[in-house]
Amino acid sequence: MIQIQMKKDMKIKSRMFSAVITTVAIVAFLAGCKKDKDKVDVPQPVQNEAEVITTMKLKFVDSSNSSIINYATFRDPDGDGGLGVDIFDTIKLAPNKTWITTIILLNETVSPADTISNEVLDEGVDHLICFSPTGASASVVKTDLDANSLAIGLQSKWKTTATGSGTMQIELRHQPGTKNGSCTLGDTDIDVVFKTKIQ
Repeated sequence: MIQIQMKKDMKIKSRMFSAVITTVAIVAFLAGCKKDKDKVDVPQPVQNEAEVITTMKLKFVDSSNSSIINYATFRDPDGDGGLGVDIFDTIKLAPNKTWITTIILLNETVSPADTISNEVLDEGVDHLICFSPTGASASVVKTDLDANSLAIGLQSKWKTTATGSGTMQIELRHQPGTKNGSCTLGDTDIDVVFKTKIQ
């Protein structure tokens, strides 16, 4: 009887020991799974998304006579939708002059219209406006700079010489983290080719 009792006592102690070991293992596992309070979450990089632009307005002021002002506008009121362009002016400038030029960009899919050129200016280090004349005797020098002293292009001087006609391509490049002054980098936010007459 004593041996049987001892065996029972040993079995009970063995089971208790196993239960204790199991409990310790579970506690250790759960402790290991707890989030480290000192660990700092690394924030995801902010995505600088391309702008929605429906409208490009150009204002030209004669540098020798500020009362002489010309305008040209491109507008596609629903953006890339199916309605198409409803305003597409020809740029008309007198020859042998310097024109102080301002570009206004709008998103007219919202009401009131959102002035995207303000965002382009605020995020100047990520944006570049490129000008490519073909045929027309007009050269462009950008006069506004971003925080890195690279040109933006919302402000510029256009110099016209001989009379004639051609085109002026105006393209807004979106270049987050890559801008170096080159028009080959990044994506296109808007690209408009205006007919241009120097007359």
